[in-house]
Amino acid sequence: MGARRRDDRRAARAAKRALDVVGAGAGLVVGAVPMAFVAAAVARSMGRPVLFRQRRPGRDGELFTLYKFRTMRDGPGDDAERLTPLGRWLRSTSLDELPELWNVLRGDMSLVGPRPLLPEYLSRYSPRQARRHEVRPGLTGLAQVSGRNATTWEERFELDVRYVETWSLSGDVKLILRTVGTVLRREGINADEHATMPYFQGSESP
Repeated sequence: MGARRRDDRRAARAAKRALDVVGAGAGLVVGAVPMAFVAAAVARSMGRPVLFRQRRPGRDGELFTLYKFRTMRDGPGDDAERLTPLGRWLRSTSLDELPELWNVLRGDMSLVGPRPLLPEYLSRYSPRQARRHEVRPGLTGLAQVSGRNATTWEERFELDVRYVETWSLSGDVKLILRTVGTVLRREGINADEHATMPYFQGSESP
């Protein structure tokens, strides 16, 4: 029974990867023209480079380079001060995240999974929160359709772990469809009193 369960799990992971490759490939083809327009708008508004690159932890905490469209200008100031009007609109529509489809195609990420956060957070997770790294990070996830940035860090991480514990291929498809509605309604873009999600300093409870 144990061997059969492992085989079933392995087959499910292979199917999930197939969905990622097909979905990301189709997304890059369909999104090529919108991405070209966004790249031109970013270059005109903020100059080059048009892409934001940052190291993020993926599955098992291994680092990879994440690609997004730039939404902030360089220079002093906090995130709210450096976030441009164009950048705010790109975030509200999630167009800034389209280049992450390349990360999905490469295998750094999945279409669905916990969002990839900052490397410095790794040492701040509780043992349960750290389980979010048992799967590839995703473009969208359970937390993103359950409040997005309007939730607390603890709520987001609990949703991430719940996803890790219960994911299935059919569940991923449902989350992708729910994401479309969340993006169109522009729900949960900002955290309370913050233009972006505040830094995670660690949980009070283990």
